[in-house]
Amino acid sequence: MARAEEDDLVRRARGGDERAWAQLYDEHAGRLVVWLRHLPHADPAADAEDVAAEAWLTATHKIGGFSGDHDDFGAWLFGIARNVARSRYRTTCSRATTALAPEGLEALRALHVAAHVDVLGDLAGDVVAADLRRRLIARLPAREAEVVTCLDVVGLDIETTCRALGMRAGAVRVARMRGLRRLRAMLGVRRVLTTSPDGVTRAAARGM
Repeated sequence: MARAEEDDLVRRARGGDERAWAQLYDEHAGRLVVWLRHLPHADPAADAEDVAAEAWLTATHKIGGFSGDHDDFGAWLFGIARNVARSRYRTTCSRATTALAPEGLEALRALHVAAHVDVLGDLAGDVVAADLRRRLIARLPAREAEVVTCLDVVGLDIETTCRALGMRAGAVRVARMRGLRRLRAMLGVRRVLTTSPDGVTRAAARGM
């Protein structure tokens, strides 16, 4: 879809076009739920689909006051969902925590020590590994967890992440760097720079 068509889609949704809303839903619904499942400081009893549904409902009520293009809409929607999740969390007495069992940590380590520097990418398609990934991210400081989830789990770009979280680009990059560093430490993975015969320096991952 061309950029002009994407922006027109948002304009039509703002005007109450149900078909446009359906297209926006198809585009954002899946990754919004994934993002909410990883979001720190969320109500542990709340279902991500329920929070997402409330966010969509809020968006339909507030769309009249929204001004922006297609990219702005994505950041706006994620921001609404973040506020809904945090509001629900504030109504709970305490946050439930789920410990990562030693065997789970070993499973993650086995997946990555001999594989990639990217400590998250390969976990996206496996249900068990994705749950372990979620619990690992939950161990990060809130801001780092939000940034890593936006960029490395959901696949948002830097600009959209900045708008969704209300952060500057530099702060987003630093939070991501720190978050991934902590995740590597949890997995016992360290970066090793190697130089090939052709003189190119590359990063590899090794167990600690």
